[in-house]
Amino acid sequence: MNCSIISIGTEILFGQIVNTNTVYLSQELNSLGINVYNHFTVGDNEGRLKDVLDYALSKSDLIITTGGLGPTQDDLTKETIAEVAGKELEMHQPSFERICNYFKNINRKMNENNLKQAYLPKDSIVLNNNCGTAPGFIIEFDEKIIISLPGPPKEMKSMFGFVKDYLKTKSKHTIHSKILRFFGIGESALETAIMDLIDQQSNPTIATYAKEGEVSVRITAKAENEDKASKMILPVIKEIENRLGEYIYSYNDEELVEVVAKKLIEKKIRISLAESCTGGLIAAKLTSISGISKSLDRSIVTYSNKAKIEELGVKEITLKKYGAVSEETAREMVLGLKAVTGSDICLSVTGIAGPDGGTKEKPVGLVYIAIAYRENIICKQYNIFGDRNRIRNYTSMLAFNMIRKILKNK
Repeated sequence: MNCSIISIGTEILFGQIVNTNTVYLSQELNSLGINVYNHFTVGDNEGRLKDVLDYALSKSDLIITTGGLGPTQDDLTKETIAEVAGKELEMHQPSFERICNYFKNINRKMNENNLKQAYLPKDSIVLNNNCGTAPGFIIEFDEKIIISLPGPPKEMKSMFGFVKDYLKTKSKHTIHSKILRFFGIGESALETAIMDLIDQQSNPTIATYAKEGEVSVRITAKAENEDKASKMILPVIKEIENRLGEYIYSYNDEELVEVVAKKLIEKKIRISLAESCTGGLIAAKLTSISGISKSLDRSIVTYSNKAKIEELGVKEITLKKYGAVSEETAREMVLGLKAVTGSDICLSVTGIAGPDGGTKEKPVGLVYIAIAYRENIICKQYNIFGDRNRIRNYTSMLAFNMIRKILKNK
């Protein structure tokens, strides 16, 4: 079954809101074994919407629309769908009563135009809205299906629960995917390493995706059920692992910080941070993970030389001789942090985030990360390209990857 998704709303075209509905629906439909054929975005214009519906129906068996089900004059979705499907609109009494009760429960007067939302295409399957006033609906005609959902994501997702059960009866296959995430290897190098697997693909299929600092590989199989699809994927994962296992940090599409935080908590390891160029970014990412208080002791932002001396005991002579951005300073920072906290793992970072402050000898993007664990100290130098935000963000990822490797080795 092929599906086209149509997002309706001039505010989407103008970029006034971010269209998250299409992402959600595409993921859900893929899990049901339904092929998403097209995405469309159209404004609140009856003629244009009709054109898009006609085109989508010529290419797809299933159409899902979001938006345009409100009470105002520019909400024309159901009127246009009814016209395309050759259906009349009629009052749906249960929806009328639900809308009346909704306004009664919130102690607000119902405007007359809200009654418009209770008129739905004849013979349609009505989808109750448990989070708002606009009901959705399903129309089946001429071996086609149109499903119309409200635009607000909370309302759409709530309603899609019923839609999902309905669609399961229409699909004979399940599409199941596993996403592996890699750090420390570029997309082109990764693709080259598994190109023969990609060239041979039919079912399962393999696709690579790159985003800032990392690469993902999605392996997708179509089968009668999820268990069979999972068994088809497993040998592919094993082969990729044999070739590139050192770079894989997640088999479940998790963020790097999430993987590291979970390991720290699981292994009951205390960690402390001393940040200079990242300005607390590493700590901010860690503290976005629930439960990290069990492992994170503290983070000290020692941005100035004075702070490095007073908080971490970095020697003034070290700063004068080697500079704040140097291996020597990074090592003294992490040793000072270890002496203060006694944490199992201590990490320090110092660098030049730019755009100013770089020299020929020490360019923008030069970063040192030091880690003390047990009786060992490792310090690595990195040269990162990009603007200030990228340098800081990628530095935090490098730090997490260093921690990940230590935890793996332990």
